[in-house]
Amino acid sequence: MSVQRSSQSFSASDFANALAAHDYEFNVGQIVTGKVVQHESDGSYIDIGAKSLGFLPIDEASLGSTKRLSETLPIGTEQQFLIIREQNEDGEVKLSIRRLQMKLAWDILLTYQAESKVFDCRVVNANKGGVVVEAEGLRGFIPRSHLVDKNNFTGLIGKTIPVVLVEIDESRNKLILSNRLAAQASAMSQLTKGQLVTGKVSSIRPFGAFVDFGGVSGLLHVKEISQKYVSDITSVFKEGETIKVVVMEVDESRNRISLSTKILELHQGEMLENSAQVFEEAEARLEKNISKLWDA
Repeated sequence: MSVQRSSQSFSASDFANALAAHDYEFNVGQIVTGKVVQHESDGSYIDIGAKSLGFLPIDEASLGSTKRLSETLPIGTEQQFLIIREQNEDGEVKLSIRRLQMKLAWDILLTYQAESKVFDCRVVNANKGGVVVEAEGLRGFIPRSHLVDKNNFTGLIGKTIPVVLVEIDESRNKLILSNRLAAQASAMSQLTKGQLVTGKVSSIRPFGAFVDFGGVSGLLHVKEISQKYVSDITSVFKEGETIKVVVMEVDESRNRISLSTKILELHQGEMLENSAQVFEEAEARLEKNISKLWDA
């Protein structure tokens, strides 16, 4: 028994119609998977399953500095692309990796903001108001008031520093970060109740003295200076003076650190009589009085 071949031929128009029937519809904003098939001086052609190849312009290839596409996207490489222009009269679709990376970067940063996450970014430039940084490939700004080192902007260029997000607005391309708050968060996470630290008196108020140490600031309340009543804090401490204090409480939710020197006294009023000796013997005194901290 012989098998007869169909006499019906499959014409070029039939092939075109069949191809069209299986063609994909592409829209701006759609993410597609494609394969690099050809490089040109101004970009690369990508097979995304359309009747014609998609085109990736060289300035849409990366968020960072543009390198040779043959190095960053070798022939045969498969990855995702964002459609930024619909098919033209030749059926070509314009693609972007850069804008896809931007979209993903904004999503990552929004997650960081929701988690109050401390992350690293690189300083790329500086001006009198602060420094420009690269955060997940996006440009952001750290105002001077939010820097730990407020006096050496140019020295930060090229360095990686920890930051947290202060403000993020993708619609306005606005990204404000803080190095100071990141340092505070990191330092606070390492503090424990009963820890002895050395710091500098940054300011004195009627209710107490603020002490800076390790990138954070804590309050030494007037009632925690000595077991004896203190009528004038400036008679005990001077701004700029280095002292030793004990961490009494760390409240990360309110960004507050409570300090004490009273716990270092072996008898009432020592801080007022001879604070230098109290600080010299601080470690031994704290060891002797540490139980009072937990009884308080």
